[in-house]
Amino acid sequence: MVSAVLAGIVVALVLIVAVALLFAARARRQSDKAPHRSDVTELSNMSVAGVRGEGGDLEVKQGPTATNKLPSDGLKSRFAALGILGLGIFGALSAKVFTLQIAQGEGYAERAEKNLYTSVSTPAPRGYIYDCKGTVLAGNESLQTVLADPEVADDPVVLRRLSGVLGIPVNVVRQRIQDASLGAQSQRVVAAKARLRDVAFISEHSVAFPGITAETRTSRHYPYGALAAHVLGYTSSVTENELNSNREGREIKSNDVVGKSGIEYFYDDLISGDHGQRRVMKDAGGNVVDVVSETKPTKGCDITLTLDARVQYVADTVLADLIAPDGTIGTGRGVAGAAVVVDVRDGSIVAMSSYPTFEPSHFTGSISTDVWKIYNEEKDEEDGYNYAALNNRVINGLYAAASTYKSFTSLAGLNYGFASFDSSWECTGSWDGFSTGQPQMCWKHEGHGYLGLRDGIVKSCDVVFYEIGKAFYTHGPEGSGELSATALQEFLEQFRLNQTTGVDLGGESAGRIPTPQWKQEMFANRPADAVWRGGDYTNMIIGQGDVLVTPLEIAVAYGALATGNFMKPHLLKEVMNANGDIVVEFQPEVVQQLQVNESHLAVVRDALRGVVAENEAAADIFDEYGLAAAGKSGTAEHTNREDDAWFVAYAPYNDPKYVAACVIERGGGGTAGAAPVVARLLKEALDAAEDKSTVAVAAIPGWNGSHVHYAGEDEGRTD
Repeated sequence: MVSAVLAGIVVALVLIVAVALLFAARARRQSDKAPHRSDVTELSNMSVAGVRGEGGDLEVKQGPTATNKLPSDGLKSRFAALGILGLGIFGALSAKVFTLQIAQGEGYAERAEKNLYTSVSTPAPRGYIYDCKGTVLAGNESLQTVLADPEVADDPVVLRRLSGVLGIPVNVVRQRIQDASLGAQSQRVVAAKARLRDVAFISEHSVAFPGITAETRTSRHYPYGALAAHVLGYTSSVTENELNSNREGREIKSNDVVGKSGIEYFYDDLISGDHGQRRVMKDAGGNVVDVVSETKPTKGCDITLTLDARVQYVADTVLADLIAPDGTIGTGRGVAGAAVVVDVRDGSIVAMSSYPTFEPSHFTGSISTDVWKIYNEEKDEEDGYNYAALNNRVINGLYAAASTYKSFTSLAGLNYGFASFDSSWECTGSWDGFSTGQPQMCWKHEGHGYLGLRDGIVKSCDVVFYEIGKAFYTHGPEGSGELSATALQEFLEQFRLNQTTGVDLGGESAGRIPTPQWKQEMFANRPADAVWRGGDYTNMIIGQGDVLVTPLEIAVAYGALATGNFMKPHLLKEVMNANGDIVVEFQPEVVQQLQVNESHLAVVRDALRGVVAENEAAADIFDEYGLAAAGKSGTAEHTNREDDAWFVAYAPYNDPKYVAACVIERGGGGTAGAAPVVARLLKEALDAAEDKSTVAVAAIPGWNGSHVHYAGEDEGRTD
């Protein structure tokens, strides 16, 4: 700024001097017109008159004198004026040169250097993701990438050349270059997986391909296809919003790839690495002619998960085989499902599976419209059910808990004295404890006869729990008033069934324990439906009505029943930086200890053992794998579609190590639909822990969108 002002002053002074000299020259020319040659006077031109003055002297008066000028006199003045004008122009030019070379020389030099040299950010390879045994679940592969400047889209000659070399239609090449999703000035990816010979040809004939460059880039690679897809998540190109997000600890460039879901998203800051910097020289056409200096990018940290690829493979294949045995949903049992295995000792998640699933590699670079529709919009033509393959049903699926809830509500009944070791009830198959004339049914319509609390859990008798639910109502504000309207809910809250578990995955959903206040708010526009009634207790007590849970919530809660501790579920085992140093190592976290009477807990645990050992159907399934497990079935009933099948169990019963939970949407009875999955997963988890597993991990295909309308299981509820 100062140099510019000084330069302006110099130019102004030079111009002022030039103008002054010009005016001086003009004044001189004016003066030249007056007589001044006294030595060349002609007497013939002089008039003399004699006049007598006062003293008698003669006065002589002289008239005008003509002067002769030389021809060169006018030219000299003009040359002088031109010289002065030239001096002024020369002075102005000199001042400008001074400005350019001296005053602003440094600035122009910097600008010239910027035009000649350009700094280019190079993406860092993402860190690898391993299972707990070192199996690579997500890695990188090197690819030859052809890039184009945005202006190339307007050059038909170069477009045709690129099309011919790469074997891509001209209109597709143009469309890819016109894609400004990565920023208006960024280079556009024309071919993400170009052949080496094509890249070599373009490099050797760079003059014929102005604005085209080729470089080696790393691309995300998932060697086992859809294995653990919902846990791993996927990566894709950065969006404009992400580019402007200013995420703390993460510098995002327009040519970056970022995590969009799963572990890839949750630990993106660790996995992403640090950009490299390359300083290049460009010619007048903007083509890179030399690399002046380069700082290599730093690879992101490697992530080791608690997943065991062998158990995960079993979870993914068992669900797929059950629901879509030939790859088509509707030809097996149910339309979707979820399963999870958790180590009850430290909260480590050994396997997490959701079906239908997807292949993360489909999102690398860009995803086709057809595949995107399959994963997001594919629906059953008859009932409109959305298969939602990208939805992780383990943490996002909200389901009625059904009879899996009875373990918690039985403890509530024992806690408040509405059930005891000696309590006995009669089940006739139907129950109308509120004398409404509209009895509630037990799943066994012919009734269970007389039974106590333990048998009520083992046989999953609804009538036993209807009676416990009624007791909460009659002792509440509508009855004796001994309890608040939320006494049952407050007891259930300690099982954390209405809050997220805190697992290290984004977007986890929280379950719901319905309360009178929730109902008032939900049905604010329908006052008649907003009233809290006795039926709300009897529905909630068996895990129906407005109760909602996720499979992970149920698994964690049953882990607490098994050990007394609520462990925070987690997927991260350790983080290793680019130097091979472990920088983060997970430490188990006890979120809460179970606050229940130990003798009450012993009754429930014994009953859960009876569910697996004494119910013939369940016993056969678990005996096949030699498992001494404890657990609970559940069948979530719906009025407009088939029931959901539930099963949750932990093993070994006398020394719990793992808990597994499974739900099959529209899978029918819990034991028949979900117990086989749980038993198989517990067996594999125990074998893998002792290195007895014989499973060979292989690639798993993602769902291809194939489905037929599901007819359902016409077996009725069995548990």
